[in-house]
Amino acid sequence: QVQLVESGGGLVQPGGSLRLSCAASGSIFSINAMGWYHQAPGKQRELVASITNGGSTNYADSVKGRFTISIDNAKNTVYLQMNSLKPEDTAVYYCYADAETYRSGTYYPGIYWGQGTQVTVSS
Repeated sequence: QVQLVESGGGLVQPGGSLRLSCAASGSIFSINAMGWYHQAPGKQRELVASITNGGSTNYADSVKGRFTISIDNAKNTVYLQMNSLKPEDTAVYYCYADAETYRSGTYYPGIYWGQGTQVTVSS
């Protein structure tokens, strides 16, 4: 199994910054990609940003130029630097990992999720 532990959420004023971190641990053989989704009250979960183990990135249009995703492959950790935050960025942010685990001679691909961290942008 893979466990994802998120940190870095909180309350920030509009225009401020936050940095989210997500560390993966467990019986990981390899991680293909990691990323972040967010879910605001009453809305569907949406992709914010993703990054492959080779460094290729993808961003939602709403965060391009404001958010930066990065990955530390040695630490199995993904980061999301969020700048120029807006009230509409308020949501629970969920980390995910597209990973392979290895048990008893067999590889198991899977998508794993963190428990979420609240980001609130308000004055």
